[in-house]
Amino acid sequence: MDTDNTAGAGELRLPKSRALNERLHALVPGGAHTYAKGDDQYPEHLAPVISHGRGAHVWDVDGNRYIEYGSGLRSVSLGHAHPRVVEAVRRELDRGSNFVRPSVVEVEAAERFLATVPTAEMVKFAKNGSDATTAAVRLARAATGRARVALCGDHPFFSVDDWFIGTTPMSAGVPAATDELTVTFPYGDLAATEELLTRYRDEVACLILEPATHTEPPPGYLAGLRELADRHGCVLIFDEMITGFRWSEAGAQGLYGVVPDLSTFGKALGNGCAVSALAGRRELMERGGFRHSGERVFLLSTTHGAETHSLAAAMAVQAVYVEEGVTAHLHALGDRLAAGVREAAAGMGVADHVVVRGRASNLVFATLDAEGHPSQEYRTLFLRRLLEGGVLAPSFVVSSALTEADIDHTVETVAQACAAYRKALDAGDPTPWLTGRPVRPVFRRVG
Repeated sequence: MDTDNTAGAGELRLPKSRALNERLHALVPGGAHTYAKGDDQYPEHLAPVISHGRGAHVWDVDGNRYIEYGSGLRSVSLGHAHPRVVEAVRRELDRGSNFVRPSVVEVEAAERFLATVPTAEMVKFAKNGSDATTAAVRLARAATGRARVALCGDHPFFSVDDWFIGTTPMSAGVPAATDELTVTFPYGDLAATEELLTRYRDEVACLILEPATHTEPPPGYLAGLRELADRHGCVLIFDEMITGFRWSEAGAQGLYGVVPDLSTFGKALGNGCAVSALAGRRELMERGGFRHSGERVFLLSTTHGAETHSLAAAMAVQAVYVEEGVTAHLHALGDRLAAGVREAAAGMGVADHVVVRGRASNLVFATLDAEGHPSQEYRTLFLRRLLEGGVLAPSFVVSSALTEADIDHTVETVAQACAAYRKALDAGDPTPWLTGRPVRPVFRRVG
């Protein structure tokens, strides 16, 4: 039976979820198919296994209902089971999902995408973000004849492929020779990036970064990167997996008016359906085709890259965003949430320790210890109290399905979590409030 967890409901027990987590670990390395969804990211024995979701709410297998944030790792921005998306998917499933030749849906989806992101001239669809970003890197290497990749070291994730994973603490299995071909530059620092490009003169194939994340780009920064890429003959790639649709329907490039050579989209594009996109200048993208005279690039060629139902989902998402002003609504919800959380934290005397950051449509929170350092222990305390209040929030990234009542309940729950946070700070030790091991960072070398 579905039940509502409410703030102050007491200790949360998840016996069915706990048993299913054990079964998952016996069958699936890490207990989940995405590391960020692992039970190590949640307080011990408080990692709910989801039964179903609708709108901004999800239910676990134990019957508890939660207000959910960061849905589907930011992919479900319209809410679960959005009726227009579901209907578009169902319609195509009844017509067949994959054929031996391109479907008419591929034409319609490409036209719709390029109308939504007019800074791009061609697009190719895939199923996940890593395929798209790696294809962009390969294309840049082919176009420039250079091997080295420069990525923004301040951004947490670009791909599961070796060119990026070799830069993380989980680099086991990546040859050193591959890792040596990737270098990093800091976000917002044009001088440091120019120094890097000068040091590796004529070696860098591309600059790849998220155009914006938890901070706005400094004035002139993206335009400055555009100029540096042009001057040093490298390809500028915007990873718009997160910024796509959440910043504007056309992504950060549409908001800030700086046009990259290539860009990659995903997450919100399918509202939970598996679809991503590589888009960019015709001159570059055509290298992955056969209507040019140069050497061909194996760009993207995936069996399921153009499944009709996922492309139909993408078209429905784009229509909803444009017709219903979803981006503006996400910002309004995020503004209300951020203001409420900050007020609650200040009221409990922890405003310097529970900190909300980011664009209103893409809010995250930091949990800081008494010295102001990021703390996994205090994050565990905070997450535990949120879960007990019926709020599932690895971040505060909103979906458009949230109501003002959902936001208000979240703020009330945050206030109670902040009260416990204050007690732990006063005690000088959060351990008694954890009741288990602390949550862990995704990227760690062992265990």
